[in-house]
Amino acid sequence: MTHPDFTILFVDNPLKSADFYGALFAAEPVEVSPTFALFVLSTGMKLGLWSRHTAQPAVTKDSGAMELCIRLDDVKTVDDLYADWAKQGLRVLQTPVRLDFGYTFVMTDPDGHRLRAFTPMQ
Repeated sequence: MTHPDFTILFVDNPLKSADFYGALFAAEPVEVSPTFALFVLSTGMKLGLWSRHTAQPAVTKDSGAMELCIRLDDVKTVDDLYADWAKQGLRVLQTPVRLDFGYTFVMTDPDGHRLRAFTPMQ
């Protein structure tokens, strides 16, 4: 069976975005250049950051139509991460709230990509 294991976000400046995600995830990229950066995270997920100016075929849409989701262990951890990211100045789209699937919030990276943290309903 074929399953995806690699996400690419189209960004304005891969070097700047690599700095952002490196700090956010406490991880170093395994590859970095002016047009592309790659993280291989401890979960096995690969996150690529490709320049929207050099991607082929050309990027024709804006950011924000998908989310990177981060599953956390409990409500306190969600609240702690929300406070940490808010201190870093990430743009808030949704403050912590209980929804059908769990307790969650949404912020964006500098390019407008949505970052959702959540813990499933207990």
